[in-house]
Amino acid sequence: MSEFFREIGKIPYKGKNSDDPLSFKYYDPDEVIGGKTMKEHLRFALSWWHTMGGDGTDMFGVGTADKSWGETEPAARAKAKVDAAFEIMQKLSIGYFCFHDRDLSPEYGDLAETNAKLDEISDYIVKKQKETGIKCLWGTAKCFDHPRYMHGAGTSPSADVFAFAAAQIKKAIDTTIKLGGQGYVFWGGREGYETLLNTNMGLELDNMARLMKMAVEYGRKAGFTGDFYIEPKPKEPTKHQYDFDTATVLGFLRKYGLEKDFRMNIEANHATLAQHTFQHELRVARENGFFGSIDANQGDPLLGWDTDQFPTNVYDAALCMYEVLKAGGFTNGGLNFDSKARRGSFTPEDIFYSYIAGMDTFALGLRIAFRIIEDGRIDNFVRERYSSWETGIGKDIIDGKAGFEELEKYALAKGEVTDSLTSGRQELLEAVINNIMFSL
Repeated sequence: MSEFFREIGKIPYKGKNSDDPLSFKYYDPDEVIGGKTMKEHLRFALSWWHTMGGDGTDMFGVGTADKSWGETEPAARAKAKVDAAFEIMQKLSIGYFCFHDRDLSPEYGDLAETNAKLDEISDYIVKKQKETGIKCLWGTAKCFDHPRYMHGAGTSPSADVFAFAAAQIKKAIDTTIKLGGQGYVFWGGREGYETLLNTNMGLELDNMARLMKMAVEYGRKAGFTGDFYIEPKPKEPTKHQYDFDTATVLGFLRKYGLEKDFRMNIEANHATLAQHTFQHELRVARENGFFGSIDANQGDPLLGWDTDQFPTNVYDAALCMYEVLKAGGFTNGGLNFDSKARRGSFTPEDIFYSYIAGMDTFALGLRIAFRIIEDGRIDNFVRERYSSWETGIGKDIIDGKAGFEELEKYALAKGEVTDSLTSGRQELLEAVINNIMFSL
């Protein structure tokens, strides 16, 4: 096995005063915060697609980074990717990885040959897992880039395409189980529409639900004990995708009776595209009992597409980790870096600089989030703001003891209510967050 990054050793934690670019400033895997180590809190994962295959290609230009890993033949390159990926994860102290099936091994002549080649690579990955202890966070099927999926996979107007997608997903679930994956993700890359003039929306939604039900039934029968996830995204590549945002997905799951089987895999950049904040999507998932896992990245608000940048916004990371801590932490999920180095960051070292930046950002976010909760000012303010629901008429409403007649009687006797309103003090609370953040 070749060492792909000979000049780079295991990345150490050196603290915030270090000027060594190949060191962690805030991520100390063994530091205990709130009874758990940082490594346990954050559960970082490498994204196989961007890290091992993303070469900087975009709609206006060819790749700028060499991701051939020294091989030209597809099977040899797939194996070299495994070696390089495990070297990266070991040197960065990353304990998990996530994959699309075709990231591990490409398509070959037919489905049978493609599956056989995937088995060879997954056998090799199992061997590397045993040697290193690195685990699979989740897997998924790449049912969107091949021409057969131009009109969708589970929502295709072609029943043959639906059948092929089902076969591909079945194999991806098998591979996830084989690699010990703790989750399986549905991301509807082309499950949506460009125009309603040629779309039977009702049938497409029904079929998407049918596909997911089949996946759950097969997965449980095959021994999969992890979580099934849906990853919301509003648009791109299709103009309107059916998994628009967390609230939309919740409605879909409840309509089709899938709410007991699925959780959310929330991506920061997808929240931006849906005109939401990252924290909003996490809060909706948490408050509805659907919090699961996270794709850690960020978008550029000045651009209208999925830039998948490595996360460096500490404010967003802190509010994200606040939601994670409030949800009780990750169970089977984690922080998958669905992120790619910028097109102009093309050297091997840039892989490490990018991951260090993202990991330090979330480590700092964890520290801040824990301090926000420990400090108590934010939570206490919210609790006091809604205190009218704990006694009197508020408690009667919640307890079901007051209907319209009782409330009318109460309102007539009470008269004007402006004297019971209190200031929301948004500016004060934002200053509190700044005070906590910058007093570290």
